[in-house]
Amino acid sequence: MRITRMMFALAALTISVGARAQASQVTEKKVLTLAGAQKVTAAMVAEAKRLNTTGVVAVVDDGGNLMALERIDGTFAAGSRISTGKARTAALFKKPTRAFEEIIGKGRTAMVALEDFTPLQGGIPLTIDGQIVGAVGVSGAASAQQDEELALAAAAALTPGSSPRSAGPVTYFPSDRVAAAFAKGVPLYEVDGYKIHASHRTGAGKVEIHTRDTDIIHVLKGRATFVTGGKAIGSQPTEPDEIRGATIEGGESRLTSSPA
Repeated sequence: MRITRMMFALAALTISVGARAQASQVTEKKVLTLAGAQKVTAAMVAEAKRLNTTGVVAVVDDGGNLMALERIDGTFAAGSRISTGKARTAALFKKPTRAFEEIIGKGRTAMVALEDFTPLQGGIPLTIDGQIVGAVGVSGAASAQQDEELALAAAAALTPGSSPRSAGPVTYFPSDRVAAAFAKGVPLYEVDGYKIHASHRTGAGKVEIHTRDTDIIHVLKGRATFVTGGKAIGSQPTEPDEIRGATIEGGESRLTSSPA
């Protein structure tokens, strides 16, 4: 009887250990359905129509396999292949394709040799509960920036109650971190497509021309004069999509002071 009980206990232990080992070899994951893919394409088409623009939207799963494709009338035919390439690149590399376009623009041209790689902005990963389930790619809108804006609007359709224009969670920064950022003049917060730069000026700055970005400036302390428009003198490119100049000829001056 004792030997029988020992054998039963050993068998139960073996089954238990085997079950744990098998469980460690698999994991649960979110999967993008056809209905979800169609919801993404519908959101892009709706936003494009609101903006009165053209475009092609492609949705792929997390393996880069095409699930849905829609082309708005009047969009060039090659947009179908380009949008699919953008979506596939964003899914397989798990990053917005704008990141790769910027990396290559800064000189790492060897990346263009990667197979099945479309490093053009307009590809956005699709995320549910922190898991990437696929990606959406857009091509053929009025500009490359609008391609990305439409892709962001499409991706937001998978998150109930959200949109690119909806209010997100509030982010707070400790006062010592803010003070340190202003003392050094460095970015306080930076993500893809958005940056908060803490800076201080004691004299005139250089002329800046951004071809794709928009600066929103808040004067927190002191007074500043901003000059917009006019002609940049001695201008030259310093970074991709950014030009610096020595002075401005003409333009309109605006005196701004802090609320205090």
